[in-house]
Amino acid sequence: MMFIDKKYSQKKHSRISEKTLFTIAFIGGSLGIYIGMFAFRHKTKHLKFLVFIPTLILLNAFIIYYLLYRLPLSPLFPQESNRSSLL
Repeated sequence: MMFIDKKYSQKKHSRISEKTLFTIAFIGGSLGIYIGMFAFRHKTKHLKFLVFIPTLILLNAFIIYYLLYRLPLSPLFPQESNRSSLL
């Protein structure tokens, strides 16, 4: 996304809105947006990108951790059966 927006800006083409970039970051693409910012030197001088994208990385990491490890029906930790009834 950052590469495409960078190329669009260089060619004076219609741009990808900041709202779209933040939405993609919010739904799980924050790490990709952050890497793209520095790989393509795009939006690196915008304070809101420098503050909110790392914040969204932390939020996404927390959500993934919660879904994988803390949710009662987590696929990584299935519910224990009632072993005392087997004894």
